[in-house]
Amino acid sequence: MSANRKLKIGLIGLGNIGGHHVNYLSTMDNVELVGVCDINKAKADEVAAKAGTTAYYSHTELFDKSGLEAVIIAVPHYDHTPISIEAFERGLHVLCEKPLAVHVNDANKSIAAYEAAKQSNPDLVFGLMFQERTFPFYMKIKNFIQSGELGQLTRATWIHTDWFRSQRYYDSGDWRATWAGEGGGILTNQCPHTLDMYQWLFGVPAQITGHAHIGKYHHIEVEDEVTAYFEHANGMIGHLIVTTAELPGTNRLEIIGENGKLVYENEKLVFYRNRMSMLKYSMETEGKFERVETWYTEIPVNTKVATGHKVVTEKFVRKVLTGQGELIAHGSEGVNGLQIANGIMLSSFNKQTVNVPIDGDAFESKLQELIKTSKFVKKSAQAEAAATSDFSKSFSV
Repeated sequence: MSANRKLKIGLIGLGNIGGHHVNYLSTMDNVELVGVCDINKAKADEVAAKAGTTAYYSHTELFDKSGLEAVIIAVPHYDHTPISIEAFERGLHVLCEKPLAVHVNDANKSIAAYEAAKQSNPDLVFGLMFQERTFPFYMKIKNFIQSGELGQLTRATWIHTDWFRSQRYYDSGDWRATWAGEGGGILTNQCPHTLDMYQWLFGVPAQITGHAHIGKYHHIEVEDEVTAYFEHANGMIGHLIVTTAELPGTNRLEIIGENGKLVYENEKLVFYRNRMSMLKYSMETEGKFERVETWYTEIPVNTKVATGHKVVTEKFVRKVLTGQGELIAHGSEGVNGLQIANGIMLSSFNKQTVNVPIDGDAFESKLQELIKTSKFVKKSAQAEAAATSDFSKSFSV
């Protein structure tokens, strides 16, 4: 294959993250951006002009006319499924923004479409934009666990509450924080990376007990505070605490193994190493209250490495062009975080522990019921309606 070969990529969705994709794609010498697409024609025209490419106003038009070989999907969550399925049916490589879908049933539809397309195109590539896997501290934690330094894992507790969002943020779009428009709240929008990281480090739990509070601190109809308890098949337990209401907020990951405690917080990774296994010490010590000696160690982490969306895309492009290397995250992995997210919500709705894999039909049915019966009206929409009414009255007298 020619060293000068460029991958012809199309981009669908030109919101905040779409703009970021356009910026870094322009710096990649093995990529040709053959089209950008958005239903907002003015936005599409503006971005296309700046990027020196063609604007399209529907994904089918992009697929039909641009000559693309691969597509980056950066549209609202519900649209990930139909667009990815159509892309695979056309033999296109897909790099999808997080989350893969709103619920596990849709995620499985995309994965099934990919597997079907591979029957005629074995080299088809399916990637997910889980760029936090490239972050040095998380990579170090992954390596630390895999090395066996912690021994048998017994607990992981993640307090991730630095997701503050104001009411103005939620009012900024009619689709935002609604069952019909977004499919959920913090678990669907802010935390897919956290959920992916949890399963990447520890695996998917076998059982989930979730407590999700709907619009506790904001005028929204979806969850803005969640506490969850996980039980893993190997006996490890996990906790997840997240919210969009807390200030100053916390991001603390505490991992307990028989050989000590690993803590990530404030861009520092600390290992409190036990002199011997706590499990072994507990069974063999003659003492009743004495603790095993513990050593404090700050783990060095090289933060001067490339990270983020561009790294994910570079891996994706290399895989498509050469068949070499590994993706940061394969598309089929996207269902794992959704098992956790949907499982938390299903547990909270039903007020009982759920087994994993979850009942995807039960969750989808509940979501459709919430959409169908929703009477929620955003305050911003109410204010707009009132203003329109007042404006009309001023011309009716």
